[in-house]
Amino acid sequence: MAMLFCIKIVQGDLTYSQVPRLLKEPVRKELEAIGLGELATEE
Repeated sequence: MAMLFCIKIVQGDLTYSQVPRLLKEPVRKELEAIGLGELATEE
């Protein structure tokens, strides 16, 4: 599920702040793993 949110963030369909609270940490880790950790911000 975290990868799905990660893909949506990379595509620009969602922002990190729209990710459900329980998935924020796994999504942040996935984004960092692919070198896009800067997208994991609460803007």
